[in-house]
Amino acid sequence: MAVHTHDDIDWAERLRSLRMAEALDAESTRVAARRLLEGMPAGPTILDVGCGAGGMSVLFAEELTSADARIVLVDATEHLLDEAHRRVSAAAGDRATVETIHADVADDGLPARLPPADLVWASRVVHHLPDQQAAIDTLARLARPGGLVAISEGGLDFNCLPWDLGIGRPGLEERLLAARGEWFAEMRAGIPGSVSMPYGWNVALQRAGLDDVDSFGVLIHHPAPGPELLREFVIERVTWLAEVAGDLLSSDDRETAATLVDPASPAFLGARQDLFLQGAKTIHCGRRS
Repeated sequence: MAVHTHDDIDWAERLRSLRMAEALDAESTRVAARRLLEGMPAGPTILDVGCGAGGMSVLFAEELTSADARIVLVDATEHLLDEAHRRVSAAAGDRATVETIHADVADDGLPARLPPADLVWASRVVHHLPDQQAAIDTLARLARPGGLVAISEGGLDFNCLPWDLGIGRPGLEERLLAARGEWFAEMRAGIPGSVSMPYGWNVALQRAGLDDVDSFGVLIHHPAPGPELLREFVIERVTWLAEVAGDLLSSDDRETAATLVDPASPAFLGARQDLFLQGAKTIHCGRRS
């Protein structure tokens, strides 16, 4: 089966950024992984759907309290699957077997290819699919009776820059994020077969027939000056935000962004000691009856 990404984003090229984000998020998301594993039966089956670089499944593997678990990684990008398998296998040791499935999450036939799971996890993948409600319905079908479905979607946008950078007009980050929002709306509208979902994620889980729908937040906070990894991530993030924004930004803002990520510039972000990272992820859960 030929598998592709519906959003036309080359996720293999974004592997470095994914890895950096996972490293910066790990301390906070470990708490979420531990919470999601509470009450799991011995030797649980865990599906990580749209696993990316495998960061959350690394945490699942490390937080398992029993042996004989089964972790199944699913993604449409083979390069990411290979990376995820390597990392999760190393973390799991002899506590779990790790498998990969190269598949499109939007494929209606996906449940027939996967084992029923005690935990179905999907992080920031559903909003990239044509029919988000249909994708949630599929995730619900992947859970065994009593199994937990958890998705990470929404939350508070991440901020990392001081308001006044000493170059260009103050408030650049707010304009970058606003342009990213416009780009995302255009990207979703351009996905073939795109279907709107004019309601929240909790309602989507309820419409999928899940019970005990709930949500909780995870705060990601790295105060300035932060580690070197933080500065590298901010440079990658500003570069990417400016790229996707394109002409949605003014020419002055595009020039400012290019100057900030230029190592030869006196305004290079990598030389600053006041970069930070703060935001929050929301995890929505429901249980199959």
